[in-house]
Amino acid sequence: MKISLPQISTRKFSIPPPAVLAATYAILIITGTCLLKLPDVSQPLTWSDALFTATSAVTVTGLSVVDVGSHFTLFGQIVVLVLIQLGGLGLMTFAALVLSVLGLPIDIPHRTYLREDLNQTSVGDLLQLVKIILRVVLLCELIGAILLCFVFIPDAGWAEGIWLALFHAVSAFNNAGFSLFPDSLTRYATNPIINLTIPGLLLLGGVGFSVLSDLYYVRRWQKFSLHSKLMLTGSAALIIWSVFSFAALEWNNPATLGHIPGIFDKLQVSWFQGTTTRTAGFNTTNIAGMHDSTTLIFILLMLIGGGSTSTAGGIKVTTFIVLLLATLAFFKRRQQLHAFGRSIGLEEVLKVLALTMISMLVVAMSLFLLTIAHDGDFLDMLFEVASAFGTVGLSRGITPELNDLGRAVIIFTMFVGRVGPLTLGFFLATRVPPRIRYPSSHVYLG
Repeated sequence: MKISLPQISTRKFSIPPPAVLAATYAILIITGTCLLKLPDVSQPLTWSDALFTATSAVTVTGLSVVDVGSHFTLFGQIVVLVLIQLGGLGLMTFAALVLSVLGLPIDIPHRTYLREDLNQTSVGDLLQLVKIILRVVLLCELIGAILLCFVFIPDAGWAEGIWLALFHAVSAFNNAGFSLFPDSLTRYATNPIINLTIPGLLLLGGVGFSVLSDLYYVRRWQKFSLHSKLMLTGSAALIIWSVFSFAALEWNNPATLGHIPGIFDKLQVSWFQGTTTRTAGFNTTNIAGMHDSTTLIFILLMLIGGGSTSTAGGIKVTTFIVLLLATLAFFKRRQQLHAFGRSIGLEEVLKVLALTMISMLVVAMSLFLLTIAHDGDFLDMLFEVASAFGTVGLSRGITPELNDLGRAVIIFTMFVGRVGPLTLGFFLATRVPPRIRYPSSHVYLG
């Protein structure tokens, strides 16, 4: 008598890139949490504190429930720095890491996903691309650390000064906003080197590698890609708006700029805070003391964020610009979007609308849950959620006061703010041809 054995399928199960991405970040967060709980790493630290700190570091947010500089030993600070570096480079190098380390099969959907992620026209030389990215990152962080040494070494000595310079340079380039000082960089509010180096690193890390590539290799505005032109002009406009609006609104506020005597020093603080708001949580003034009008502007800037394929969060500058262009095209009764002599197709507009809508829903849901978990000022909670989703790290002081549910909400928001846009990008880049076509109809809008 023959016994028929069940046939075992030999088909390989392919893991979708969004699942690999989320799992990679989750594993890194869990690993960081366990490392921060090791003996002699910090003062007494709960699992909730360790998880919050690790998540904030991996997602390069900068929100913290403990003072990193005083609560952690040198080893603990090194763990936080490594998590920041790995998390900051994750979005730029994830595609190549999947290709070279995880052995992801490069079929058509994955090729489209990789190309969309790194904003490239092909995926044939990803490993070389990663090498270039790593060189740029290391060079920028090294130059930044050397410049910061001129500030920290005279104050703290050689060993501690070099460590402070390295930590803040890496944190700044990765748009993390973690500082080893309890008051962030407030003590250096009028230091010219701090006010030039930190914002410079933030801007370089926040514009995206594709823009840096055009600036280094192309060098001619006429030959820049449309993405680079939109990113550079949009970033410049947002910086001008944020710096001058902060200066105008806070000039006589005794809690922020009012107590600073000189005009030049006030402009220095306005420049620093205006350039760091969209991307990183460094501050040289009292964020909780700002007027409500300034706070609202900061919330909008944090939700916009930085550039695609960068270390910054938010919906991204180019997304915001395409939304404005789409609105302008509607009022001018145009069927296409135009910018710098190039057109933007309907597919790109639909991507922008999907990303913006999902972002709004995540922020609204997180804010709703936080209001349930934390009984405080509504504007402070909205600021906290926007900072977490934009992976910025600025806070009006409620982060240490959050209970376990409130911390879970912010952890979730930071994770989605970091992983969500790339995960959504995969689904938006994957084409599924419709099997059935329905007749068109009209819907009354507005």
